[in-house]
Order: sequence, then C-alpha cells, then structure tokens
Amino acid sequence: MSGRVAGKNIVITGAGSGMGRVFALGLAREGATIGVLDRSTEAAKEVCAELSAARLTGIPLTADVSKRDQVSAAFDTFVEQTGRLDVLFNNAGFNQPMHLMDVTEENWHAIMDVNALGTLIGIQEGARRMVPLGQGKIVNTSSIAGRQGFPSFAPYCASKFAVNALTQAAARALAEHNITCNAFAPGVVDTPLWTKLDEDLMNIGDADKPGQAMADFAADILRGRVATGEDILGTALYLASADSDYLTGQVIMIDGGMVLV
Repeated sequence: MSGRVAGKNIVITGAGSGMGRVFALGLAREGATIGVLDRSTEAAKEVCAELSAARLTGIPLTADVSKRDQVSAAFDTFVEQTGRLDVLFNNAGFNQPMHLMDVTEENWHAIMDVNALGTLIGIQEGARRMVPLGQGKIVNTSSIAGRQGFPSFAPYCASKFAVNALTQAAARALAEHNITCNAFAPGVVDTPLWTKLDEDLMNIGDADKPGQAMADFAADILRGRVATGEDILGTALYLASADSDYLTGQVIMIDGGMVLV
C-alpha cells in the first residue's frame, strides 16, 4: 500500500473517539497499521471495525494510560502482532473544569495522572520498544492550554505545560537513539471532549446555555471557526511521516490562530 506512512506501525492512545479516532482512520488510509488504544475496550473495537470495513488494519488495545503495567502490556501485544513500534501518539487526555479556588487534590491528581503522567509513561514505554530499532517518532498532544493559563482549567493547563516540558526533555534524552519527540497544540476542536466541557462549564456557572462556552472560546480564532479532527489530521500525518525527520523538541500550534507565539 502506498502512502506517507506506508508500512509504519503506529499506536495512538485515546483512539476510541475524537481526534484519536480521526488520526487512526487517516493514518491507516496512508498505509499504516494502527494500534487503537483506549481505556474503553468497546470503543477501541468499534474503531477497528471501521478500519476493517474500509479494508484497513487496526489492532484494538486497552489500557489506562496512567497505569504503567497496562500500557506496557498493550504495547507488548502490539509489537507481538506487528513486529515493532515505529510511531507513538500520546493522545489520551481529559479535563474536568473547576474554578481555581475550588480545585481539589482529587481533581488535580486525576487530570495530571492521565495527561502528564500518562504522557511520561507513554514516552518511556514507547522508547523502550524503539531504542532497539535505532529509530522512532513520539508525538504528544498538547493544547493552547499549554501556552497560557485559563482560570477554570488550572490543572489541565498545568498538565499541558508538563506535556510541552516532557516533549523537550524526551527530544534531548532520546536524540542519541534517533528517536524524535514533538507535540502539537490544538485550540477548540469539536470533539466529545469539548461537548463534555461545554456541559461542565455550564454546571460551574461559566456559561448560561449550551454552546456558549465553545462560542466564547472560539470568538478570537483567526480562521473564523472551531476545528474538526480532520483539521488537525494533516499535522499529525506530518509528524508521523518522514517529512518531519529533522524536527524534534517542538510544539506545533494548530489552533486556527488563537495563540500567536
């Protein structure tokens, strides 16, 4: 099969819905074998069924990305079935908005464990399977929240700042093994995560009606609309392909012009 990632074996965490699902379908169309990793076994299987129906190859994997033993076992399953891991997308993440003064230790740890610790574990376990190959690509999902703080997203912002730091640290640590590590930072993307955020922000009084929170956040997007997963896919494909071989330690803003740095 021809394509920009033809013959590549790629694992995507959080691939059961949202951007992860779009990436799984898009990268598979470009020739990759996809490890569809999600906390929900059913969601992973559903995406793999979509791939199969399109005569594309997907392997369902289940893991909580904050649990090293689960991640390691899932990666082992993928490598046993495909022979190697070429590219890893640390994409799984979530948010639970709270006003700054209301943030609890439980809220902090829940978000940081998935978004930050989960990225660290992914980097480590992915790299352990790439180092023997002498090459690999690790791609992390950051956010505009990794560039500036939002008052009702403090733990989420902290977690995405951490993703940026981990991206740079991994780029430096893994360069000698010919492994690159980069990230991309979306803004407002119309996914189930934002649907839930919209509801949560109404519940804490930051919005009065459905759709208001997304509209408020999107008001300053220079491209004039919120993103879809397909808007981000081209950047994901670039970071997974040979086109980005000379790029490492970078966070690519793909936010429609929300944050100019």
